[in-house]
Amino acid sequence: MGLSRSRFYKLYADYLRACAQGQQSHWEPGVSGGDHAPEWPPEVHALLRKRLSSKPPASYSFAASEALRVCGYKLTRAQVRRWAMENKLAHPKPNPQPLAPVRRWQRSQIGELWQLDASPHRWFADCQVLFPLLNMLDDCSRVFTGSKIYERETLLAYLDFLPDAFLEWGLPLEIYVDYHTLFFSNIPDALTQLGWALRFYGVSFRYAPTPRAKGKIERGHQFWQERLPAYFASEQVSEIDQANNHLLSLRQHRNEHEIHRELQMKPLQAWNLAQKEKRSALRPVPNCPWWHFVWSIRTTVKIGSDGRVPIGSQRLRVSAAPGSKVILCQHTTGHHSVLKEQPTHNAKPVILLTTLPKSILSPFEISKPKFVSF
Repeated sequence: MGLSRSRFYKLYADYLRACAQGQQSHWEPGVSGGDHAPEWPPEVHALLRKRLSSKPPASYSFAASEALRVCGYKLTRAQVRRWAMENKLAHPKPNPQPLAPVRRWQRSQIGELWQLDASPHRWFADCQVLFPLLNMLDDCSRVFTGSKIYERETLLAYLDFLPDAFLEWGLPLEIYVDYHTLFFSNIPDALTQLGWALRFYGVSFRYAPTPRAKGKIERGHQFWQERLPAYFASEQVSEIDQANNHLLSLRQHRNEHEIHRELQMKPLQAWNLAQKEKRSALRPVPNCPWWHFVWSIRTTVKIGSDGRVPIGSQRLRVSAAPGSKVILCQHTTGHHSVLKEQPTHNAKPVILLTTLPKSILSPFEISKPKFVSF
């Protein structure tokens, strides 16, 4: 008959009302008001066809999200599904998914706990390599505080990922992780280099006993795994740097415009509400001259008898006594610095040598550093 479900139930309720009044023999269905919905703009049709015809295709919810992000046109998942069926772009029936584990209650303050994990996946259609996506969200508001793809899950990747998130959102109290060797040391009371860097700024690790204990970040992985491969295939994205540029915009749109089904509000809305109610454990990033050196791989090296230290395939001269020990820093930019001593809160860095331009040494000014030419 061409009736929608909602129209059918309206007619049925009207009929039951007539029966209650003893008028069922005279009841007739009223005339429908017709379809007054505005016609979708052509660019919305083009975008839906592009997203739903890619291999793999985008989900209906992601296609609706893209219509809002790209075209500023609000659609529901059901509208996209109905359009896909009419245009022969409907998805095959999905396989049944296992039930989700019991969910742990969320933290009451933003910045109290951030969940961090890596998700290796085939993000690009023509590439069989499983590149890791480092993903981090706030346990209270579900804001994605960071999402970025790297070639490998290494210490340098985390040293690049974490400070960017801190500069954007602030410093949390704890980061919820697993027992990966980058996070956990088998030596009692010892810290990994990444754990030491976090402790320098008052952030500590909390360890999850099982993967199920990190349900929120695991569902965050599923969120990106369902969307990014289809998006990258649709936009013909195959390079990590290019992918991360797109991912930045997608993460921002998700935080600001998509309603979280558990919170029944947008993540950034929940974040702002917590700030308004003074439910925040966040701290601002300090104006620290050590910042750029803390987020680097530091090793202790000995100056040779010629007054030089090995850096890669070179031996570079530093102004220090031969045989003395200095700190070699490998930065995430691929450059190196040599410090007189390890970072400490009681002193400022003395830079004996750097191959890094002064303009990008740190987001903070280092007062009177000692640069030595070579």
